[in-house]
Amino acid sequence: MKKLLLVLFAVLSLQANGIIVKKSHCDTYQTVQNLKKIIKAKGLHIFAVINHSGNAKAVGMKMRPTVMIVFGKAELGTKLMQQDPKVGLDLPLRVLVYEDKDGSTKMAYRDGSWLKNKHVIDAPKIIQKINKGMDTITTQAGICQK
Repeated sequence: MKKLLLVLFAVLSLQANGIIVKKSHCDTYQTVQNLKKIIKAKGLHIFAVINHSGNAKAVGMKMRPTVMIVFGKAELGTKLMQQDPKVGLDLPLRVLVYEDKDGSTKMAYRDGSWLKNKHVIDAPKIIQKINKGMDTITTQAGICQK
């Protein structure tokens, strides 16, 4: 019962922060490669790939594989930032790919509704497009080709 409550609390905490977490059926490296390929195929621009675990290793520390991909489409981001320039603090979009303590690969990203709840914007169609796109990209990235 205690373990179930902890899991429920973790799920509620993630929802409260607007974070969506999905399991990948690939390892971290393959998931990142899948994401990059899918993002490019959708005509989005990859601004950065940040290897957090690689950076940890560079300073003599250990961390499970953890990589963040920062990407977006200027046409959508600009429309949001024209309404509220502070949206730029939360754009471009990003997906964090990491190996959890059980060895599973996960992908985490913010729900697009988080943007509208934290900034002064009125763009339900753009938020819907962001949510649909992030769901599609991460779902496809979590499928491994044999």
